Amino acid sequence: MTERRSELLMPAGNLRKLKLAILYGADAVYLGTPDMSLRTKSEFSLEDVIEGVNFCHQHGRRAYLTLNLFSHNKDIPKLDEYIDTVRKVQPDGLIIADPGVFQYVRERAPELPLHISTQANICSWLSVKFWQQQGAELVVLAREVSYPELVEIREKCPDIKLEAFVHGAMCMTYSGRCLLSNFMAERGANQGNCANSCRWNYTFRMRMKDGTVQDLNVTDENADMFEFLLEEGCRPGELLPIEEDARGSYILNSKDLCIMPKLDEYLKIGVDSLKVEGRGKSEYYCAIVARAYRMAIDDYYADPENWDPKPYMRELEAVGNRGYTFAFHEGRLTNHAHNYEHTASLAQWEYAGVVSEITDDAFLVEVKNKLEPGEVLEFISPIARETVLLRMYNFEDATTGQKKDVVHGGTKTTIRVPFALFDHEDLDELRARFPQYSVLRKEKALTDEQWNRVRFDKLTQGMEISGKQNPKAYEKRRDALAESIDASGNEKRFKTNRVGTEGCCGKGCNGCMIFWEDDQYLRAREVLLKRKQGELLTRAEATLLKEAPILR
Repeated sequence: MTERRSELLMPAGNLRKLKLAILYGADAVYLGTPDMSLRTKSEFSLEDVIEGVNFCHQHGRRAYLTLNLFSHNKDIPKLDEYIDTVRKVQPDGLIIADPGVFQYVRERAPELPLHISTQANICSWLSVKFWQQQGAELVVLAREVSYPELVEIREKCPDIKLEAFVHGAMCMTYSGRCLLSNFMAERGANQGNCANSCRWNYTFRMRMKDGTVQDLNVTDENADMFEFLLEEGCRPGELLPIEEDARGSYILNSKDLCIMPKLDEYLKIGVDSLKVEGRGKSEYYCAIVARAYRMAIDDYYADPENWDPKPYMRELEAVGNRGYTFAFHEGRLTNHAHNYEHTASLAQWEYAGVVSEITDDAFLVEVKNKLEPGEVLEFISPIARETVLLRMYNFEDATTGQKKDVVHGGTKTTIRVPFALFDHEDLDELRARFPQYSVLRKEKALTDEQWNRVRFDKLTQGMEISGKQNPKAYEKRRDALAESIDASGNEKRFKTNRVGTEGCCGKGCNGCMIFWEDDQYLRAREVLLKRKQGELLTRAEATLLKEAPILR
């Protein structure tokens, strides 16, 4: 078998995320429109898709389009227009899950390379060979495939490309085959509109004999009287304790996948495509994660014997995460794969801004989070590995010239950062190293509770990497986190989604079947049929059309 060089495949939820992923090192990106892929929050129209694919090709990179919806009858009339449009830009692959859609595209556009989505749940070399015989050029393996299974699949299927997930959010159930979201919020997880019900906080309730529901009020006085346990039907006698704090219980909350410490194993056996999850993640995520894996992959090929994951892990820790886990890499989940105490995604760094323009004497930076006097901004180059730190004590509004002590995020403020402030840098080199779309980050202040979460996550990650248990340290860190949660006194309210037709936004995405079936959205459906593919109604239009009388 010839040596295979793995590609880095990044997600793109909109055009700017696509460009950042490419500039920061992705070999390929995957993208799609909200009505035809499993991401209703995707911000791509068909015109955007064309521009994105062209951008990738202009930079010598690849673009894969997601057509991985599970089709309903209403989706079939769109397929011909979709195929006729995308074939003009010649994408490098079309990602499909539905066998009917696969056959439909193969017959009408045989020149398009077809990839099989992770939603097809491919876990064995037998399934890989099946899809290869159908004409697929690449298969995306399910997240549940262990590394030993991956090795065997590679050996038995040398003539088809394999793609494996290496980074991103994990589903607590089987590769996205989840009905929790449908049941709890009437949002179709497998239509790309998951409400993340597994990450909600859950609270104990009692149903009285008269039918009323009451809180189960556990106090210091009666706490010793209760112990709450789960028993799974096939494992009688194995009791799982369920603990609840003031914010609820997180018994279903998975940590994020991160294979970086084992990445060399994937590169060694020649996994063709290393996939990062996150079309709904931020542009900062796209840039930093792409940069970390780009450096890791290049360094492995340059010197595999001395490859060390530690510097790249430090980069990944600068991106919001729920703690990192190998998930199914070793074959089964461990208790370290879930966060039982905390559900938030956090990091010690945050997105400060992005270079929107470069003038003769300054960077113009679009501010993304609050900037205060004394803030140290770290410029992250998409070209060079060395970053540049700059401390600023005031900020010049690029539009008005006004000097401000504080700039708030979300105000779409652009600040001017004069080259004169970089007194230790060669200005020509500075301009070259930080082109448009270079991102900036800054340290983020964390509460004691959050710092304890970071320390606890680091400990469990180290235990998972080494395979060695450290029960004393584990209990110490876990108890410190629990105590800081109890002491914080911060009452947090989680935003959840409403149930039923009132919970449908009416914009016309593919994730809410209520939109298509309820009479109150009849007018909205009629208008949407005249729109270009990928173009949803605005919130104002959705509200107006929902309130419009139905003419019969």
